[in-house]
Amino acid sequence: MQPVRTLVFKLTFFTLAALVIFVASASAHAVLLESSPALKGSVAGPDVPIKLRFNVRIDAGRSRLTLVRPDGSTQPLEISKQSPADSLSAQATGLPRGAYILRWQVLASDGHITRGEISFSVTSA
Repeated sequence: MQPVRTLVFKLTFFTLAALVIFVASASAHAVLLESSPALKGSVAGPDVPIKLRFNVRIDAGRSRLTLVRPDGSTQPLEISKQSPADSLSAQATGLPRGAYILRWQVLASDGHITRGEISFSVTSA
């Protein structure tokens, strides 16, 4: 009876350990929690503050923000050094009225790169 209990204990322990490792690694991927401008939102221009907040710490030095203008041209945005560890912020200036896309790429604390896009409109300049 003792060998069966030992086997059950070992299987339970290793299953729980694997589950904890899986949950910890899955939760470390950067997931965008909120953005300003909001997805498909409208903001007044010509100067637009940008802020993205994620569920984990990110490496701002290895992350990127790129603005796609209404004519299709792209503009890299300088990421503020003053952002909290889970956020990126920047300032887009001189934006005329139109539809824009903010492309973001972040390096999460688990070493994985996550990318996404936020479309928004500037209503006045």
